[in-house]
Amino acid sequence: MAYSSLEQCLLDLEKNGHLKRVTEEVDPYLEMATVHHRVYESGGPALLFENVKGSSYRAASNIFGSLERSKFIFRHSLEYVQQLIRVKQDPINAFKNPLSLLGAGIHAINALPLKNPIQKPIFFKEIHVQDIPLIQHWPMDGGAFVTLPQVYSEDIDQPSISKSNLGMYRIQLSGNDYNLNKEIGLHYQLHRGIGVHQTKSNKKNQPLKVSIFIGGPPAHTVSAVMPLPEGMSEINFAGILGGRRFRYVYKDGFCISTDADFVITGEVFPGENKPEGPFGDHLGYYSLKHLFPLMRVHKVYAKNNAIWPFTVVGRPPQEDTSFGQLIHEITGEAIPNEIPGLKEVHAVDAAGVHPLLLAIGSERYTPYLPTKQPAEILTIANHVLGTGQLSLAKFLFITADETNQLSTSDIGVYFNYVLERIDLKRDIHFYTNTTIDTLDYSGSGLNSGSKVVFAAYGEKIRNLATSVPSSLSNLNGVENIKLVHPGILAFQLNKYVTSDQAQKEIDSIHIQLSKNLDTLNEIVLIILCDNASFVSENLNNFLWVTFTRSNPSHDIHGVDSFTLNKHWGCNGPLIIDARMKPHHAPAVELDPAMLKKTDRLFSSGGSLHGVI
Repeated sequence: MAYSSLEQCLLDLEKNGHLKRVTEEVDPYLEMATVHHRVYESGGPALLFENVKGSSYRAASNIFGSLERSKFIFRHSLEYVQQLIRVKQDPINAFKNPLSLLGAGIHAINALPLKNPIQKPIFFKEIHVQDIPLIQHWPMDGGAFVTLPQVYSEDIDQPSISKSNLGMYRIQLSGNDYNLNKEIGLHYQLHRGIGVHQTKSNKKNQPLKVSIFIGGPPAHTVSAVMPLPEGMSEINFAGILGGRRFRYVYKDGFCISTDADFVITGEVFPGENKPEGPFGDHLGYYSLKHLFPLMRVHKVYAKNNAIWPFTVVGRPPQEDTSFGQLIHEITGEAIPNEIPGLKEVHAVDAAGVHPLLLAIGSERYTPYLPTKQPAEILTIANHVLGTGQLSLAKFLFITADETNQLSTSDIGVYFNYVLERIDLKRDIHFYTNTTIDTLDYSGSGLNSGSKVVFAAYGEKIRNLATSVPSSLSNLNGVENIKLVHPGILAFQLNKYVTSDQAQKEIDSIHIQLSKNLDTLNEIVLIILCDNASFVSENLNNFLWVTFTRSNPSHDIHGVDSFTLNKHWGCNGPLIIDARMKPHHAPAVELDPAMLKKTDRLFSSGGSLHGVI
């Protein structure tokens, strides 16, 4: 089925048991997001809020709340899309069986966008920003945000839909210093296509025209987050994935998706910025208030009976986790095929995606040498850190496995494999004073921090401890010690105060551990943290705390460490200080009062009345 609208998709989901309606009035201030969060956590269905306080429009969430539901939505087109991507990756092999590509070839016609001959679609009406469901998701958010926008811009040198960019960039609708109905905030990060367009417009001292599409066929939303190969347009991909050509028209010089539920048009003028944020983001922390481009609102359009789609991000997993799973389902081996020697790469959702990458490469450079050591995987690591959004990775673990039995998807087994083989004197490689994810506040400033590559390859050199060594029972300054995972310990310390104080604490630990090096040969990694019991409770807690709360160049230490010819290493265990620092953003937490307020909608068993 090729959905022509969001409502058609929602009705299909409802018919097949994937959606339920919430008929009681729900407040867009925190309450809707809290209901969504509780339903998502329980594995519940998509939701259609029919009675949004303060707005005449309905709202929908959790549409992509599971991979199963996402695959159901695209059940009629997913196979064709996968075939077309395989053709692009390996055209010679694909065309060995041309008949198998017939359906995909016919389906590819949908890639061509279709211009609507009617200059002003009669089913749109002009409204104001204040008429939209102004949803505030987390208590410390700066206002209401669009969380599933499709932000459209064109190259000012070649203005056309064929040279456009469609991306999902956060939009702040209200709060802060924004003049309601006239101004909104446009937050975009590093390695985003819209940045190229704004740079060109600024050089000509002209405003960048921007259109924000909300809703429409679900393929449009997914296309806005797809990491597409160079030269493939999001607009083309939307047509292929949705099985229906992207329909558009130009009005007042702005492109308008005629299938969208809402469209906001406006201009971004050179040098015009305003404070945007805070916003509870997908790393599980608030991204704080910073200057970002200001968009002057031109017009706001809404379809008759429009539906406002939204999602709630926060500490993963959340609904956007399913986006990542769907992208992997669609693209398959696209990224490994772009990087020679790379077999697998896994951006770890539990660690906030960009902070941690796990990779498996090949080692084919020196088969004549008797000793196995990292060589090709170091080249691959550099390629990974220079490729698209993979370049935002902060921690990259990479290894090789000739048996092809190791997988990055089994994170626990992967860590065992790497930690059994890593040589802490040789295999740690830092990139200092570089860029990191805009949303990551572990670094030295906005977009600024460091990276580290752990490249481990060779024969197993150690067994991993499965209990806390008895020699560590009385360490001064350590309140609690827990085994997190084989070879990994969590040390609970006092609250982090200053870098000088932290260095004194770590020096003390170094001195004490150096006296017991012979008892620590099965310990590879020690995590300094605020709560050792929490970090050791499960693997996801370890991943989230360790890799979102540390800046490699500042927070990685080692027992009996050394620097030789500018290469850093250590003879004892590696130490990562993953305590919360004063410059870190606070973690997002649900409002207890709002949780209690939403209890009226849920049964004693935790299910939304009439929903689950």
